[in-house]
Amino acid sequence: MTTANLASRSVRRVIQGMPTSDGAGVKLRRVIGQPQLPDLDPFLMLDEFGTDRAEDYIAGFPDHPHRGFETVTYMLDGRMRHKDNHGNEGVLVPGGVQWMTAGRGLVHSEMPEQQKGRMRGFQLWLNLPARDKMTEPRYQEFGPERIPTAAPSPGVTVKVIAGSAAGIVGPILQPATDPTYLDLALEPKAEFTQELPPDHAAFLYVFEGEVTVGEEASPVRTHELAVLSEGARIRLRGASAQTARAILVAGRPLKEPVAKYGPFVMNTREELQQAFVDFQNGRF
Repeated sequence: MTTANLASRSVRRVIQGMPTSDGAGVKLRRVIGQPQLPDLDPFLMLDEFGTDRAEDYIAGFPDHPHRGFETVTYMLDGRMRHKDNHGNEGVLVPGGVQWMTAGRGLVHSEMPEQQKGRMRGFQLWLNLPARDKMTEPRYQEFGPERIPTAAPSPGVTVKVIAGSAAGIVGPILQPATDPTYLDLALEPKAEFTQELPPDHAAFLYVFEGEVTVGEEASPVRTHELAVLSEGARIRLRGASAQTARAILVAGRPLKEPVAKYGPFVMNTREELQQAFVDFQNGRF
């Protein structure tokens, strides 16, 4: 094992989210998938949405297609109803997560199940390896009661969506990228160390307060994403006057060519063109 694999992870660079809109005009903050950070293999996109204004989210995300990757929607506040053209339907509630494997293709919608109040959460896109891009679509969907919580050290609470923390294992399984997805709450000065596979790509996104990373105590503030170096563990510390909140996400890089356009992510331009043909001919 190399020295880098044994080391604690540090901040390689810090990215700020870019305000944008998607769907039928939903206002959000794009963090991965923008000019500063087009992707972070295997992660293709990270959006944070959060507003108290119904006009910012009420139009939702009407029917749209996907092929060749996965979408992960994690709700912090609000309710979102999803439907697809295979007959699947459900409602995501606060604290719930939906891990959708689009595979060979589906058409789905994500529409607010509320007309007022706060809507807040994240959508993450993960790539699929070439061998899995044309698999049958499937969902891994869990309400808040199915997301286990760990308390690894004083003042630290971890909701384990995927991977493990302090011996608690999350419900999401994806062998291709072996993801870790943790929702962290760190009280002021609380410290937390998390083991990670040394070669996995990883990032920390702070959505409330401030967190410092590593021996250098590099600060990561609200609405900032820290791209992390390789290493076997990450050390975090709550650095704000109130409890800090962040998501820590890691996954195995696929190291494959990427051909993407809008809602389709394939390996070659020819496969991308075929995706458009199949969608236009109703084969999703």
